[in-house]
Amino acid sequence: MDPVSVLDYRYGTEEMRAVFRANSYLQALLTVEATLAEVQEEKKIIPEGNADKIRKGMPKVKRERVEEIESQINHDVMAVVKALEEQSGESGKWIHFGATSYDIVDTARALQHKDAVNLIEKAIEGLLKSLANLSRKHKKTVMLGRTHGQWATPITFGLKMAVFTAELNRHKERLNELKPRILTGKFLGAVGSGAAMAPHTLEVQKEICKKLGLNEPLATTQILGRDRIAELIAWGSNLAVSLEKFTTEVRNLQRSDIGEVAEAFDRKKQVGSSTMAQKKNPITSENIGGLARVVRSMLYTSYENNLQWHERDLANSSAERIILPQFYILLEYILIKSTNVFSNLYVNEERMRQNLENTGGLPMAEAFVISLGKTKLGRQEAHELVRTITMDAEKKQLTFSEAIRKNQIVKEYIDDTEIEKCLVPDNYTGHSEEIINKVLDSL
Repeated sequence: MDPVSVLDYRYGTEEMRAVFRANSYLQALLTVEATLAEVQEEKKIIPEGNADKIRKGMPKVKRERVEEIESQINHDVMAVVKALEEQSGESGKWIHFGATSYDIVDTARALQHKDAVNLIEKAIEGLLKSLANLSRKHKKTVMLGRTHGQWATPITFGLKMAVFTAELNRHKERLNELKPRILTGKFLGAVGSGAAMAPHTLEVQKEICKKLGLNEPLATTQILGRDRIAELIAWGSNLAVSLEKFTTEVRNLQRSDIGEVAEAFDRKKQVGSSTMAQKKNPITSENIGGLARVVRSMLYTSYENNLQWHERDLANSSAERIILPQFYILLEYILIKSTNVFSNLYVNEERMRQNLENTGGLPMAEAFVISLGKTKLGRQEAHELVRTITMDAEKKQLTFSEAIRKNQIVKEYIDDTEIEKCLVPDNYTGHSEEIINKVLDSL
């Protein structure tokens, strides 16, 4: 069968796809039903000897049979129950005892969350490692800083990467904070009261969640509050913004007129453009940007899904079938793609130095404001003096370096040695290396 979605063949890893395959979801549902029976047997809610037969019936349940039953009864969870019942003999009558559909669905989804989050965490660690390596390697690689798209003061490429590293690590910390809320099951029945299995419901819920490695909720309606999923997707959307920001920096620095970094490019085989044969485009970074926007687009739906009538309606269900697999598959994919970009990034240190030199010393203006400001001239007068020198230099078509060296007022306050010191970009990177080390030590 030809795939419809690009998630099946173009974007995503098979490992993450496998978490959300129809058969994987079915197995999660069956696992929850079997675990429910085991705990109920332990609590003597159902007769002894039935849970094992229900568990052994699981491997015999086929998705095709579940779909056949669903086409007849128009209920997805009851189709699973009936299919499992067929494979469990007389014990089948005890399947789903005291449960409501979303006791099973939400708990099964939590198992999917657990597997998917593990893969996301692995991908985050890969990107953290790549960014940290660049930070470490380029601690002393001086380049132009830029604000508002204009030359600013010097920075090191290592510091630029350390800022990205620290930001990604904050996303990792946020994920750790929200994991307990998303990795939660529930068994509180049709309206959240737990009436069907009372007085044992809370004990049953606790034991099932413990067996499945999940947390138990404090209170629910028929379903877990969708604020949990909204929080997850808001977190992922925030991360997607960062990934697009990081790779947009690559795109900007790869511009022909800047040329300070570049994505890896296979010179022997890769084609940059169908018409412009010379092109080497930052296509991976651009791809990440586009898919990051798709991830963020799911945020609106996730918030809407938390709007429920009374103890629940069904409006969230269809939307979640779409957005949850897409969210996880695309987020992991752009994390892995970002790792590929930064692990293989070409850093053109020579071009960084050339670009600094081609500024004619203009980015060092602040260094002179600080140096002159420490004299009797004072900070405000120093700023005005340096500003005037930059304007005059532009008018007379001089470089800033030439103009500052010739200025007699400057020479009244600082000597030639100080002037030359202030013109060296390497002397004006401040605490860059110390900050980089702090970031690396925090990982």
